[in-house]
Amino acid sequence: MRLNERNGRRKLRSQAPQRTTKLGNYLIVTDALETEKNYFYGFRDSIPSDYRKRLVIQVKTGVEVKDIINVALNLQATSPQYRELWLVFDRDQVVNFDELISEAQQKGICVAWSNPCIEIWFSAYFGKMARCADSVSCCNSFAKTFKRRCNTEYRKNDKDIYRKLKQHGDEALAIKRSAVVLSAHKQQGNHKPSVQLGASTIHVLINDILERIGDNR
Repeated sequence: MRLNERNGRRKLRSQAPQRTTKLGNYLIVTDALETEKNYFYGFRDSIPSDYRKRLVIQVKTGVEVKDIINVALNLQATSPQYRELWLVFDRDQVVNFDELISEAQQKGICVAWSNPCIEIWFSAYFGKMARCADSVSCCNSFAKTFKRRCNTEYRKNDKDIYRKLKQHGDEALAIKRSAVVLSAHKQQGNHKPSVQLGASTIHVLINDILERIGDNR
């Protein structure tokens, strides 16, 4: 199912009754060495053990973003049981950001993107998602908030990042905040991900999984 189809059909958990449905097998592919990997590993480990084996996170370092679609499809071809295929990457310095997302969706791959970087999604756990123009300003802004809320310095290689975000922030509100920001951009006529500053679609992936398991944690 494509990302835009999910956005059109999926309700936020706060808008729908809690229910448990069959959780599919997810293959989540990212080119990020640490931050995204640590976050999704932490998320996977937070769900009931019966479901964890259904989430496989593949980190492909040394792969250019432009090649990650074929890499993901090849991985899925070797493990066809993982029918829910997701790519995770940031806009950062990716010049063909919109084209990559469009190509992935046309090939049946969902994309959990962040503009400009994943820290914009992290910031949703604590409150407003600022419209940062670049990853440096985004990371600096989030680091200040993180230190204030968690009483410790932010490190991009923090293996415990998910637990800290969930403990000191609010995941349900993060999902709602991120959805609101994305909707606001579209209402303003900003339909290309590359111009949707301070937005992310990671909440779609997180919400999809939590909704299927009834957030039974």
